Amino acid sequence: MAVETDVLRILDSVLSLQGRTARWQRHTPLLGAVPELDSMAVLGIITALEERFAFIIHDDEIDSAVFATLGSLTDFVTAKLAD
Repeated sequence: MAVETDVLRILDSVLSLQGRTARWQRHTPLLGAVPELDSMAVLGIITALEERFAFIIHDDEIDSAVFATLGSLTDFVTAKLAD
């Protein structure tokens, strides 16, 4: 749950959502559903995740499935932390 909380904070901050993420749940769709989440925002989120969790995300690890939902993004981060 702590990872998801941090992911939500990052999304809220990078996307300038002003607290809108407070009601989001694992099944909340991201890519294609959140207008603020464009290609530049994805880069910002990746950078913020790398800084917060102290890991490196390689280009070949990222595809649209990672950003499909809050749950898929949280699961990706959790898996990176387990590496």
